[in-house]
Amino acid sequence: MSDRLVAVGVPVPGLGRLTYRVALGQPLPPKGARVLVPLGGRIVTGCVIDSNAITPDAGTLRDLEEVLDTDAYLPQHIVDLALWVAEYYAAGPGDALAVALPPMSGRGGNTAFRTLKMAELVVAPEGAAKPAGPKGPKQMEALARLASAPEGIAVTALTKSGVSLSTLRSLERLGLVRFREEVVERDPFQGAADGAQSLWTLGGETPGTRDLTPEQALAYRHLEEAVVAGQFKTVLLQGVTGSGKTELYVRLAALVLSRGKRVLVLVPEIALTPAVAGLFRARFGRRVTIQHSGLSDGERHDQWHRIRRGEVDVVVGTRSAVFAPLVGIGLMIVDEEHDGAYKQEESPRYQGRDVAVVRGRMEGAVVVLGSATPSMESAANAAAGRYDRLLLTQRVMNRPLADVRVVDMRPEFATHGADAVISQALWDALESRLSRGEQSLVLLNRRGFATVVFCRSCAATLECPHCSVTLTYHRTARRVRCHYCNYATTVPKACGTCGGEFLEQSGVGTERLEAEIRTRFPGARVVRVDRDTIRRRGAIARVLGDVARGEVDILVGTQMIAKGHDFPSVTLVGVISADVGLGMADFRAAERTFQLLTQVVGRAGRGHMAGEALVQTLYPDHYSVRAAAAQDYDAFFEKETEFRTRMDYPPRVGLINVIVRGKSLGQAMDDATALAGLVRHQGPKARLLGPAPAPLSKIKDEYRVQFFLKGHQRRSMREALLRALDLKPELKRRTTIDVDPNSVL
Repeated sequence: MSDRLVAVGVPVPGLGRLTYRVALGQPLPPKGARVLVPLGGRIVTGCVIDSNAITPDAGTLRDLEEVLDTDAYLPQHIVDLALWVAEYYAAGPGDALAVALPPMSGRGGNTAFRTLKMAELVVAPEGAAKPAGPKGPKQMEALARLASAPEGIAVTALTKSGVSLSTLRSLERLGLVRFREEVVERDPFQGAADGAQSLWTLGGETPGTRDLTPEQALAYRHLEEAVVAGQFKTVLLQGVTGSGKTELYVRLAALVLSRGKRVLVLVPEIALTPAVAGLFRARFGRRVTIQHSGLSDGERHDQWHRIRRGEVDVVVGTRSAVFAPLVGIGLMIVDEEHDGAYKQEESPRYQGRDVAVVRGRMEGAVVVLGSATPSMESAANAAAGRYDRLLLTQRVMNRPLADVRVVDMRPEFATHGADAVISQALWDALESRLSRGEQSLVLLNRRGFATVVFCRSCAATLECPHCSVTLTYHRTARRVRCHYCNYATTVPKACGTCGGEFLEQSGVGTERLEAEIRTRFPGARVVRVDRDTIRRRGAIARVLGDVARGEVDILVGTQMIAKGHDFPSVTLVGVISADVGLGMADFRAAERTFQLLTQVVGRAGRGHMAGEALVQTLYPDHYSVRAAAAQDYDAFFEKETEFRTRMDYPPRVGLINVIVRGKSLGQAMDDATALAGLVRHQGPKARLLGPAPAPLSKIKDEYRVQFFLKGHQRRSMREALLRALDLKPELKRRTTIDVDPNSVL
C-alpha cells in the first residue's frame, strides 16, 4: 500500500510547504483541516494545503502527530486564496494561512468558546410520575424564578439574586431542575461599534433608502446589472467627497442579500470600522458583524465561527477580513481603496484591495472599489479597460465642494518667525466659526509635541539608539519616543554630545497644535485624535459621536480624521504643513499628498452650510497641492502619470523592493551585493537597481540595504529572487521581499 501523504503549511516565517505521512489508523485529513506535526524538536499546529501530496523521497518523511479535524476547519476556498497570496507575495504558505485563521485556532481551539452555566425547569412528559415536590421556601422561590424564564437563567444571575447553588443542587437531585452549558458569543457590537450606529440614524432616515441623485441612479443601474449577471466584474466607483458612495454601497448590498448572496465590506482603518459597521447594522440587523485586530481575541474567534457557520450575511472589517470565511459572496466593497493601510507591512506583505479583486474573481462576485482619489493602479486599470469606471462628480443635494485657499507659509515665517504654526488667515477662520457655533477640523499628519529636540550649543539632536530617526517629544508623557521601535526615555538635562544645558524643541505635532489652539481659544471645546489619544477601546467611536452631536468645536488630528467621516456641522478644514510628505524619498509621495489633502478638504461643507478649507504649505505651486486645492483628480492623474512614465515606476511597471538586514551597514551591503549578483545570474526579465542603503538605514538595531527589480513579469522576478535565496539560505531570515510595495523607505 502506498504512503498516504499530505502537504501542510505551518506558521513559521518563510517556511515552504512541508510533506508528512499519515499513519495507518489515522484519518486522512482533508484540505483545510488542522493537524499537529513535528517540526525540529517541537510539535506545531499546521493546516493541510493538499490532502493528496506527492513527493519523490517519501521514505525520509515524518508522520503526522495528530489530526485535529475530520472536516475542513478553514474553508477550502480560503485555503486557495491564502495559497495565491503566498505565491504572489513570495511568502510561506503558513504565513498566509496564519492571517486567514482566527485567534485561538491552535490545539484546543474548539474549546475556546465561552460558556455559561444555565439552570432550567425540568418539564416531565405527560403521564410520567411527578418528581417529589420542593421542601422549603428557598426551593419554592427558585422554582418560581425559573418558571418565569422557560429558556433558563444563568446560575451566576440566580446566585447574585439570592438563590444559592446548594438550593439549585437540591432541586437537581429532586429531578425538578437541570443544568446545561450555553455558548455565549462575545459580541463586538457591545461597545465601540454599537455607539457609532446612532451616527447614521441622527437624521431619521434608514441607510439605503434615500432618494438618489441622477448620477447615483445611473451608477446604481450599472452596478445592479453587474450583480444580476452574477459574474465577476471589478468596478471603480470614483466619486467626489460627499457624493453618496456609501448610500450606493448599502443599496447594492440589499440587492445582493435579496438574491441569497453575501457581502464583504473592507475599510482601511479600525477608526472607520465602527461607523461603517453601524450603518450596515442599522440597515440589516444582527446578521452583520465586524472583523479587525482591534477586537479581543475572544470576539474575533466567536465572530469568525459565526461567519463560518453561515450565521452572518455582511462582514465589515479591515484588510485581514478579506479572508473571512463567508460562503456565497456576491459583492465585495473596498472603501477608500486608495488607502495605504490596505497594504500589510509584515509577511505576507499583501495588498488587501488587490486580494479582494482576486477573491472576487475566484467566487464570481462583483468587486466595487470606491474612492474620491483612486490609487494610480486602479485608475490605470480603469483607463486600460480592465475595470469599469463610474463617476459621481456632484455632491448630494447639489451641495458645493469646499472653497479651498492655499496659504503660502513663506511670508508667514518672514513675519512671525519660523515657529509659526497657524497662519493669521486660519486663526481668523477658526475664530469666525466659533462665533457662529460651527465646527472646525484641523489636520496635521504628525503626532507628538515637537518632532526634534536639539542642543542650542552644538546642534546635536536626540536620536533613537536603535533606529536612524530623531526622537519625537511628547509633552503630556514628558518623554521622547521613537515612532518606529517605540523606544522612549525622559528628556536629558544636558546634551550628550557637548554637555550643553540648553535643549530646544523644533517642529510641530498634533499635541503642540492642540495646545496652541487651546491657549488661543480657552473656551473652545477642543479634542485631539491620534494614536496617543485613542488607545483605549471605543475611544474613537466616542469622539466621533461627540462631534456628530455638536459637543466638539475644533477637532485636531492626524490622517485618521481625514477620510470617511461625515460631519454636517464642520464648515472649516485647516491643513497644517500640507507638504510634510513631499520631501520623502518615495515615488508615491505626491500621490499620498494629493489624496490626503483632497480627502480632508472634503470633510468641510457636507451639511446645509457651505464649507471652506485653508491649506498651509511651503510649496504652493507643487502640482499635487494645486490639484488637491482644485479637487481635480484628472489633472493630478495626468501629471503623475507623466512622472511615473518618465521614471519607469508603477503602475507602468511592476516593482519588487528587496531589503537585506545586517548587524552592521557593511555586512548588510556585502550580503545585499552578493544576493543581487545571484539574482542577476538567474536571468529575470527585469532591471535591477542597487543595492544601496535604504532611506531608513537602521530600524530596531538592524541596518538595511535595498535593491529593486523593475519589470512587467512579476512571476519571473519572484522566481529569480527565490532561486537566489535558495543558494544563500543563511540570508532568508534577514531578507524582506516586498512585491508591489506601498513604501520604499
